[in-house]
Parts: sequence; C-alpha cells; structure tokens
Amino acid sequence: MRWDNLRLDGTDQDDPVVPLFARGAVARTFDTPEFRGTTFYEIHARSIINRVPAGSHVPFGHTINPYRGCGHRCLYCFARGTHRYLDLDAGADFDSKIIVKVNAAELARKELAAPRWRGEHVAMGTNVDCYQRAEGRYGLMRGILAALRDAANPFSVLTKGTLILRDLDLLTEAAEVTEVATNVSAGFLDSDAWRSTEPGTPHPARRLETCATLNDHGVPCGVLMAPILPYLTDSPGELERTVREIAQAGATHVTPIVLHLRPGAREWWLTWLSREHPRLVPRYLELYGRGAYAPKAYQQRVTGLVKELAECHGVGRAGPARARRLPARPSKRPTPRPAGPEQLTLL
Repeated sequence: MRWDNLRLDGTDQDDPVVPLFARGAVARTFDTPEFRGTTFYEIHARSIINRVPAGSHVPFGHTINPYRGCGHRCLYCFARGTHRYLDLDAGADFDSKIIVKVNAAELARKELAAPRWRGEHVAMGTNVDCYQRAEGRYGLMRGILAALRDAANPFSVLTKGTLILRDLDLLTEAAEVTEVATNVSAGFLDSDAWRSTEPGTPHPARRLETCATLNDHGVPCGVLMAPILPYLTDSPGELERTVREIAQAGATHVTPIVLHLRPGAREWWLTWLSREHPRLVPRYLELYGRGAYAPKAYQQRVTGLVKELAECHGVGRAGPARARRLPARPSKRPTPRPAGPEQLTLL
C-alpha cells in the first residue's frame, strides 16, 4: 500500500509529496463475529486537524477524521473515492479495510495547544463517520472530545451512529464552555431502503432517538436528511413521514440533501442498482449522466417540499419538551410482506 515504504526521516516539510502517515503502519486482522472480514490498519498520523481547501463550499475550515474507510457500508458514500489515494478500491476495501489513527487524541491535544492555532471551529464526521462501529473498539473520540473541551474549542459532529451517546458526558461538559453542535444523518425511514443501502448503520429511527436524547441533555442536535434517493425514497409520502418523525424527535433543524454520486460512489451505487433495481438504471443515467448531481430543478422541488413540511410540523420551533412518537423498533427478523408495486417517482 501507499504508506508501506514511507519514511519521515529526512522529510522536508516543504516537500509537496508529504507522507500520509508516520513510519511503521501496523495491520491487524480481527476474525470475530463482531468484525469478521474487517482489517484494521493502525497507524500513527502526522497530524490530525486538517485544513479544508479554500474552494470547498462547506461552512467550516477545519476537520478531524480519526478513521478512513467506514464499516457503515453505505453504498452511496461520497468518501469512497478517497480510499483510492491509499491504493485501495472504493468498493469492498472501503467497507472492510479501515485506517485507524491511533494517536488521534494525542495529536488533537497537541495541535489545539499550539501557538499558531486560533481556536477555529472543527467539524467531525464530515468524511467518514467518526462514530462508526470501529469507534466502539478504539474509543478515539473520547480523547478528541476531551481535548476540545479542555481547549474550549468550538466543534460539531455529524454521525449516523448511536455510539455518540456514549460520550454524552463529554459533550455536555464541552457545551458549557464552548459552542457545540451535533447532527444525525437520516435521509429516510423506509426499512427496506435502509437494509439495502446502509447495511452497517443503526436503523434511522434509532438515530432520531439519539437526536432527541442529545437535545434533552442540552446538546443541540439537528438532522441532515441525506441522502434522499430518487425513485426510492423521494415520494411525497415518504418525505412527509420522515419530516414528521424528525419533528417529533425535537430536531433543532432539518437540512435535506439529494443523493449525489461522485467517482467511486457512482460505480459502486450503479452496480448495486443494476442488480437490485435494473429498471431504474436508465432513469439514474438520465439524472446523473452529466455529473455527480441531480438536475437543479429536481433538487429544488425536493428541498422545497421538505422545507414546507418542516414548517408544517414545527421542526426547530422553540417550546416545551414534546411527547415524542418515534417509529417502533424494527424486529431483527422482519415478517415477510407481499411484494408491492415498485415506487417510481420524481415528485
């Protein structure tokens, strides 16, 4: 792999070719029921606070990513292409070969204390999920959050995982001394779409319960309603159901985002689509034939409807704690149901 022969000794800091990781990457393979088939590459990173490129259209300038690759296995994940930088593929390797920056917490504390650091906002979970299943084994986020809390440095966390509640104590402590924002990602509630496209994640209903818990403990949490999947989860009925439950969870806001297919994710998604929904392939090629994003007119129709629904259901409306009516916990072995007509809609 790309880091196998990298050396830090004698490396010029101005050299444009800078090693991704420090010397001595160690690969460990776990063959257990919990992590069967997953290889963890435990490495010592050179740095942990990353500067976002100036041309990026995101509302933050710095990120922390303790992992690369993700066990959530979301078919559409835009970060899949980044695995190619490591001479790994954007498909199965991204799902099963996870890079773990074992010195992430140590580096975070060091870099936050550096004289040149100006206390700028740090976003986490913006590349791969910092609360993916591997975090349950490594616990890197506790050290990172403690460092941010001690530095009173503003930060935000985006996750599809419920593991963030393990660190509720650190999040509430940090919220007392600095600006803390959290978001859970839940683009839809349909169980069939969830099992097919996000097989390694908690059910979306559990994520909304997580959102409710965070808000109940004074940690502001909104919902990134993403991705909305054309022809699969974009019907007015599914959008209305999802927004209604987001409101019931007490989300501070909802931000809808339509599926985008960047290189790496595009190939993986279309392969799955041709196998599971072959009738939709021509429609997706029509939508995404010219790039990674659906036509603006379609995006505007979807996001406009979600915003109307959010207003109708009172998402983000200040008021007393509301009784939350979240979907029932799905059974591990769902009862088979008769096949119904395939949803085909562009609103």
